[in-house]
Amino acid sequence: MTPRQRRLSMLVAALACAATATALVLNAFRSNLVFFFSPTQVLAHEAPMARSFRLGGLVVPGSLRREGDGLTIRFIVTDTARNVPVVYRGLLPDLFREGKGVVANGKLLGDGVFAATEVLAKHDENYMPPEAADALKRAEQARRQMVDATGGATTAEAP
Repeated sequence: MTPRQRRLSMLVAALACAATATALVLNAFRSNLVFFFSPTQVLAHEAPMARSFRLGGLVVPGSLRREGDGLTIRFIVTDTARNVPVVYRGLLPDLFREGKGVVANGKLLGDGVFAATEVLAKHDENYMPPEAADALKRAEQARRQMVDATGGATTAEAP
């Protein structure tokens, strides 16, 4: 092998290693990426059925139910336009309250119930994740437009 061929083969090997490393990093990043969805987006089937995602909104007052085992909790998350029922098995954060903001990480089950594996409560009265604030604002605008169009009656409420 001439020196020129040796340099070329080293360059090709280095580029192949760099391409492999880039592909592995991007694959790991994509598989760990978790998207945020509002209840309106979930009910519009914009959320993935087979992958984990985050559901955010407000806990509907009066919707919190504890089952007999003491660890299974059911509640409803809303963005003021649509509602999604959530089931969670575990301990809730201390700041979890009805009527307050919440972000739940988990998967959507076939019956439309969101099975949460992690529940995060809003840590401050003035803070809300930008995605959640934007989703709530869009849902409120859509609700107002619907109320205006129907003359005060809404049909967007989901169980």
